[in-house]
Amino acid sequence: MTDDVLIERDGHLGRIVLNRPKALNALTHAMVLRIAAALDAWEQDDTVATVVITGAGERGLCAGGDIVAIHQAATGGDPAAAEEFWRDEYHLNARIARYPKPYVAVMDGIVMGGGVGVSAHGSVRIVTERTRIAMPETGIGFVPDVGGTYLLALAPGELGTHLALTAGSVGAGDALLCGLADHFVPADRLPALLTDLAGLTVHEALARHVAPAPPAPLAEQRAWLDECYAADTVETILARLLACGETTAKKAAERITANSPTAVKVALTALRRARALGPLEAVLDQEFRTSCAALATPDLAEGIRAQVIDKDRNPRWQPAALADVTADEVARHFAPLGERELGLCPAAPLERW
Repeated sequence: MTDDVLIERDGHLGRIVLNRPKALNALTHAMVLRIAAALDAWEQDDTVATVVITGAGERGLCAGGDIVAIHQAATGGDPAAAEEFWRDEYHLNARIARYPKPYVAVMDGIVMGGGVGVSAHGSVRIVTERTRIAMPETGIGFVPDVGGTYLLALAPGELGTHLALTAGSVGAGDALLCGLADHFVPADRLPALLTDLAGLTVHEALARHVAPAPPAPLAEQRAWLDECYAADTVETILARLLACGETTAKKAAERITANSPTAVKVALTALRRARALGPLEAVLDQEFRTSCAALATPDLAEGIRAQVIDKDRNPRWQPAALADVTADEVARHFAPLGERELGLCPAAPLERW
């Protein structure tokens, strides 16, 4: 099991390699604990100057959490097991965001869900021409988590709202535009970058390999995106998208309509609340509530079944229409959990390294 994460030393570089390439390096609970233990050890080790996380194989850094295990918890398994996974995962996300040493995330290939959580909170986030970043949760009846609503709420204008509700993905240029990444490095330069990180400072290594960023397609769509998504109900957003006359806007409306009505309504509320909550830890506390609440909905199990298990891509959402998702149901996702609260929130704001 520990081979699912390789913990290595190379010069003054501590390396974390997610090592489940056949599962696109999806995170298990044991992997989360292994990463956290390595970070704890390296923080106290003065010979480790920089930490870097990469993914094994050619397909990507990480496809997210092990949602098959989440499906089991949502269909008669042990919900407490899913809650404990999220608890440790969200603690790790917060740990990465406040790590006192440079934490370099190589976001090459596919980076989704939990993969965003172990990378996009890092202090140095690198994308390549192969990068595809997504928070696809509303497409499986879930709500963006691992600090995803924090990151998306900070994106310029309404770009984050667009990505959350459509469950869409972005390449390198848009990832940089949305604030999900910091630097573009061509994929063929990554081996040399990792070699340089073992002996140079992060700034010195980046100076050798960072290249001009590719175009950001969403930049040209900001006018209609910001106008259409600047609303507090999904119904209003859909009406604006369909009325604005842009073909891409119509396609966005179609994607939103295909996702779980409950999930998109909760996601929009979560994003709007995240903007006022302050630090990442406060948003993670909120996400823990929405994640735990999702276990009690039929849509999470159904979404995973349709997209991952049976792969028929034909989820039967309950309820199937936005109009049937009540305000009380949305509010239930944000209800306090009492002794089960995550309880991460400090008073201090985050500072980038």
